[in-house]
Amino acid sequence: MAGRLHAALDALPPGSVALEGGFWARLQDLNHTDIIDHCATWAERMGWIANFDAAAAGSAFDRAGIEFVDSDVYKLLEAMAHEVARTGDEQLEQRYADIADRVVAAQEADGYLHTAFGRPGQRPRYSDLEWGHELYCFGHLFQAAAARLRSGREDRLTAAALRLADHLHATFGPGGRAAVCGHPEVELGLVDLYRATGRDQDLELARLFVDRRGRGLLGPIEFGPAYFQDDVPVREAEVLRGHAVRALYLAAAAVDVAVETGDEALLHAVEAQWKRTMARRTYLTGGMGSRHQDESFGEDYELPPDRAYAETCAAIASVMLARRLLLATGDPRYADTIERTLLNAVLCSPREDGRAFFYANTLHQRTAGALADESVASSRAHGLLRSPWFDVSCCPTNVARTVANVGELFATGDESGLQLHLYGDFSAGTTLANGDRLEVRVRSGYPNAERVEVELLTPLPAASRIDLRVPPWTDGRATVDLGTGAEPVPGRQIRVAGPLPAGTHVVARFPMRPRFVAADDRIDAVRGQVAVEKGPFVLAVEDVDLPSGAHVADLEIDTSTPPLATPDGADVRVLIRRRPDSPWPYRDLTGAELRDESHEAVVGYRPYYRWGNRGPTTMRVWTPRH
Repeated sequence: MAGRLHAALDALPPGSVALEGGFWARLQDLNHTDIIDHCATWAERMGWIANFDAAAAGSAFDRAGIEFVDSDVYKLLEAMAHEVARTGDEQLEQRYADIADRVVAAQEADGYLHTAFGRPGQRPRYSDLEWGHELYCFGHLFQAAAARLRSGREDRLTAAALRLADHLHATFGPGGRAAVCGHPEVELGLVDLYRATGRDQDLELARLFVDRRGRGLLGPIEFGPAYFQDDVPVREAEVLRGHAVRALYLAAAAVDVAVETGDEALLHAVEAQWKRTMARRTYLTGGMGSRHQDESFGEDYELPPDRAYAETCAAIASVMLARRLLLATGDPRYADTIERTLLNAVLCSPREDGRAFFYANTLHQRTAGALADESVASSRAHGLLRSPWFDVSCCPTNVARTVANVGELFATGDESGLQLHLYGDFSAGTTLANGDRLEVRVRSGYPNAERVEVELLTPLPAASRIDLRVPPWTDGRATVDLGTGAEPVPGRQIRVAGPLPAGTHVVARFPMRPRFVAADDRIDAVRGQVAVEKGPFVLAVEDVDLPSGAHVADLEIDTSTPPLATPDGADVRVLIRRRPDSPWPYRDLTGAELRDESHEAVVGYRPYYRWGNRGPTTMRVWTPRH
């Protein structure tokens, strides 16, 4: 393999970014105290963890859950590993160790570790690569182990992961079985393991799996080979397609492989796929995947808001892909995507108390639905509000591990400085090429407030710099003050160059006036409608914020009156139109219109990610234009 590509930016070492207050620290604290505990409690209750106990016993057993529930235990362990590294919580460390010991006890002598295959009464190993998810689960175990190793800890779980990787290399590596898993993920885990250990064989196997994809190695299924991304080799694909999570995990892994092996052609192929997917197959929230039947991308511009699947795991995978492309290229568009997707499509999933979740994330709730039973696991997509757990429980554990490690998204480094991509209250630091230490403290009410203050905790040497991303929605109105007064920022970046002494303050302002947004006319489902955004947030309207008796289906927006900023979102002038029923829902344009009742009102639009926290309600993001 060729040498590593020179990535534009470097990920900062674990612990380099500390969230210290405000929006993001509250979210991490909620994850620490509630989300992780909730996931662990339900994984135990549903039998996902007990599967390992039964597998370790060696006899036939009635296994709980679908084939891939092992992976939810691994994502839980990854979340715990990140959180222990962040907080040093000894009780959580013990809880992690107890679960890890139960997992490792189920590992077989040759390194294989899965609770659904190969034991008495079960199907043989690797007999169902299309749907069995064995390698998918392995990938999540590798990621959990890599998180642990990056925090400076080695334990029984990390040793088990290495034994499993050895088994996998012997089985599917050079000279082994030329096959792939129906759900990409093992590729990501192998590269993470390689980065944590330096074991070349793990990177080589990841490359093999990426290069094998798209060559018809999986059997036929009703959704077709594109569902598995097994229709076209990664390098030849033009757009992300098929099952959204699978496609995004594969693309993220391809970027990892491209960077680590020096494969510029592979990197450029994924960049082109991302560009077309963002332009034609992505919801306003950053959500991806419009089809319920197969959790897949639709065709170009097929983005119905009321039938949006927009799975939480797909949003998390999109953030993972954008993060990798940001590091590889330095292009701020990828950070824009991270922010939009994280704040709107990912954070919509957990309820405000961290103990219920959306699996799919509609942009238009036509009926108020009902509250979920807090004691029952639900199906993946349904008419309920957030549910405490799912029969397919990938999303809650994915939220837990993402929030536990969200600090890695805020800043990056290179040989001459720091780059700040997301904002809030945090500290970040890096070591420059000359050995100097560069540390900053950021204070801001962002994403709810426009002022961002960066304080140099150490001197900024000559020829060094700090770069601040300017969000695209500022539309030329961003300013920066280096102590001599606010000045306009001409582009997408604020560059603070040294030399500057410690104690220097840089104040940026990103004006957050609410604004109307229209969709490309080729998105038929929302033609003639508008959405409202404020700062980085997509806003939505719920019927609980409407006058008595009104419904979100009755609204038309008056775009001649700009939305007015409020602390909670924006006030929007609308026409509330009450239409009588007709015997036939179509009419001849040459005939007379049915008379209706209408009146103007001002209603509150609030951040979309918060919808559904006040009880059963209807909701919409896109509203017809009056």
